[in-house]
Amino acid sequence: MKNFKGKVLFLDRSDINTDEIIPAKYLTELSKEALKPYLLEDLKLEGFNPKTDIAGKSIIVTRANFGCGSSREHAPWALEVNGINAVIAPSFARIFRQNMFNCGMMAIELPEKIINHLFEKYNTGDAEIEVDLAHHAIIISSGRNVENIPFELTAFDRALVEAGGWVEYANAKY
Repeated sequence: MKNFKGKVLFLDRSDINTDEIIPAKYLTELSKEALKPYLLEDLKLEGFNPKTDIAGKSIIVTRANFGCGSSREHAPWALEVNGINAVIAPSFARIFRQNMFNCGMMAIELPEKIINHLFEKYNTGDAEIEVDLAHHAIIISSGRNVENIPFELTAFDRALVEAGGWVEYANAKY
């Protein structure tokens, strides 16, 4: 199972599409590792620099409809190879969300009101999140501020995460 704990990258924009997550011109690369330097290269977001802001981050908190656009698996792969195994948002594009779970990663949906609260209280540069899969909760902390926030997860999505992804799940079950 992947690591679901670490520093948070806050991306304050809705509708971040798969071409912004990993530009289409890199889809001919033959390995996940080759995608690593191009993550979020084309994301237009004031104050965001992919060359300096991604390093050391493990979890993204963002706005609605993350992963919209084309249905390629390269977007989750580019996140994974950069050590980002969980994205938290009010909503995801359906196929992107499933690709995350198929890769053993997490796409956690929280109500917009809670996402707004996370941006207001924790977008300070030192926030960390730990995903407690057993209790379906995230624990977010920054300085002395600590909160435990529950989320919903289907039994099947949890099984995919615990197995490490769809291929590993299928190998164990079939």
